[in-house]
Amino acid sequence: MSEPIAPITLPPAQNPEQEGEWLQMALHHWLDEQFIPEQINHQIAKRASQIYVRQRMEGENDLGSLVIAIVTEMQAFDFSKSFFSEFAIANAVSDLLLDSLGIDRCCGQ
Repeated sequence: MSEPIAPITLPPAQNPEQEGEWLQMALHHWLDEQFIPEQINHQIAKRASQIYVRQRMEGENDLGSLVIAIVTEMQAFDFSKSFFSEFAIANAVSDLLLDSLGIDRCCGQ
């Protein structure tokens, strides 16, 4: 029987605004690298970062809960001018955070 994946808890936020600035830049770069740079990528990264910062300021440290919050709140974003969806954005945020923490995201490890 397979074991459930343990939750990933981020360190408590020391400076959520600074984390948000980093996330916005990193996500914007990721979006531009995936397809072609588009103006909408800046708006997507900004909105995802705002959600992340608010969640962290409210004390959320669980990565899974952060991903769900981003998916849920990004559903109201107009993705009609983008190749991406709220799911792609939430997954990218998760990957960027895991990479920043040095956590291998391959193969459920």
